[in-house]
Amino acid sequence: MANYNKVILVGNLTRDPQLSYLPSQTPVAEFGLAVNRRWRGQDGQQREETCFIDCRTYGRQAETIAKYLTKGRPVLVEGRLHFDTWQGQDGTRRSKHRVVVERFQFLGGAGGAGGGAPMPQAAQPQEAMPPQAPPQGQQPAAPQAPPQGQQPAAPQAPPQGQQPAAPQAAPPPGADEPPPSAYDEEDVSGGGDGIPF
Repeated sequence: MANYNKVILVGNLTRDPQLSYLPSQTPVAEFGLAVNRRWRGQDGQQREETCFIDCRTYGRQAETIAKYLTKGRPVLVEGRLHFDTWQGQDGTRRSKHRVVVERFQFLGGAGGAGGGAPMPQAAQPQEAMPPQAPPQGQQPAAPQAPPQGQQPAAPQAPPQGQQPAAPQAAPPPGADEPPPSAYDEEDVSGGGDGIPF
C-alpha cells in the first residue's frame, strides 16, 4: 500500500523565526504557526479554537523565512509531518510532531501585521492602454508638427567623456522573488549532511 504524508497550513507566526546552522553549514529556521478554526456550535454560538504547530525548514528558504517573516505575519506552508523524539534533562523520553516545510508562500501585503522587512514582490508586467476613440462627432487629433521654420528637437548627446545610458529593460516577472529552495538540490534523503530525517 502506498504512503502519503503532505500538510498544507495557512496561519500566523507565533514568534520570530530562529535561524541556526547545522555542522554542515546548512541553514535551519524554526518557527511556530497558529492556525485558527471557527465554527458554530449546536447551541448556535460562534466558537473558535487555535492549533499551534512547530515548523522547521532548511536551506536557502530557511534564510528567506528568517529575513522576511516576523511574529504575526501570515504565511502558507506546505510540507510533511515529522515525528521528533529526544531524551529530556530529567531522563524521560519526549516526543512531538512538527511540520518540515518544503514550500511556502508569503501572504498579505508588505505592510501586513507584525512589521519586519518588506517582502519581495514579483514585477508585474504593465498592460498597454488601448487607444481611446474620440467623442462622437469629433475627428481624432493629428500629431503636432513643430512650428514652421523649426526643426524637431534632436536627442540630447551625453556630456563629453560619458557613455550614453542604455535603455532600461523591465525585469522579467519573478525577478524580485526569493530564490528557490536549495533543499531540492541537496541529497538529504539519508541525512548525509546532518539533517535529522
